[in-house]
Amino acid sequence: MLPLVHLAFAVSMPILPQDSAETPAVILGSGDHTYEWITGWGAMPDGGNIGNTHGCLVVDSNDNVYFNSDTERAVIVIGPDGKFLKSWGAEFKGGLHGMTIVKEGDEEFLYLTHTGRHEVVKTTLDGKVLWSVGYPETSGIYMSAGEYHPTSVAVRPDGGFYVADGYGKSWIHQYDAKHEYVRSFGGPGTEPGKLRTPHGIWYDTRGAEPVLLVADRENGRLQTFDLEGNHIAVFAGNLRRPCHVQVQGEYAIVADLAGRVTILDANNELVAHLGDNPDPAKRAQNGVPPDQWKDGEFLSPHCAQWDSQGNLYVLDWNRLGRVTKLKRMKK
Repeated sequence: MLPLVHLAFAVSMPILPQDSAETPAVILGSGDHTYEWITGWGAMPDGGNIGNTHGCLVVDSNDNVYFNSDTERAVIVIGPDGKFLKSWGAEFKGGLHGMTIVKEGDEEFLYLTHTGRHEVVKTTLDGKVLWSVGYPETSGIYMSAGEYHPTSVAVRPDGGFYVADGYGKSWIHQYDAKHEYVRSFGGPGTEPGKLRTPHGIWYDTRGAEPVLLVADRENGRLQTFDLEGNHIAVFAGNLRRPCHVQVQGEYAIVADLAGRVTILDANNELVAHLGDNPDPAKRAQNGVPPDQWKDGEFLSPHCAQWDSQGNLYVLDWNRLGRVTKLKRMKK
């Protein structure tokens, strides 16, 4: 998928400047995708741990960063300067997993998935619940709500949306703008069009026609489907266990649970790997303690998003919580 002549430029390792008397900055990437690792960004106001970060991360129009923890601070909001702004969601403790932020008119809203409550929820940015949708009983796929564990949601411009049952039966379910069930597609399997843990989904508008871009994690690939659920393509290689994908401009960012973040171009070909952990024993592990964390190396990237300035935020799956800012370095 990637021409051989480009391989030398695809893997980006930390660059440590040698001419500074201070602690040298950790630089990842190259060219237009060069980033500085910001140490200590997003510290909690009480100085404690975030709590298990097993969810998603999104950025609003003011570049405030929202991410999940499994504590009573189920949604934590940090300003672009790294200062804690607020948290909410005690009723969502444990299981708030997928988040998408959507602008509707002059307002922004969050669409959330909860693996334990088996539902999709729409809220304001302050956590006011507007509606919720339970398991897709109409689909005939489930005997009960307990079989449904949604992990991600993607929203169409018309208000319809798609839900990935990543921790359940590996189906994707489509709903209309009135949150009524439309259809299901995917389902478990390894062949093209089938899924094994469709962990993250994104409404992708980079091509001539919009598509649904799916992080098919345990098949180690991305797949695309049209908006009616018909399979289009498979993108394998350069990925280990892709958890989530976000698109900005012509590029896609993939949080890969197995220790790195990957940038793809408009054709879903490799641009760069960032922060690749050299120790396989630390990849896709929830229990790595802070004394083994190292700037410039990710552990278990679970979600990644750019802000409007091109800065990159990465949430690692970790029992104590780890969120990192990579500051975009301008030419």
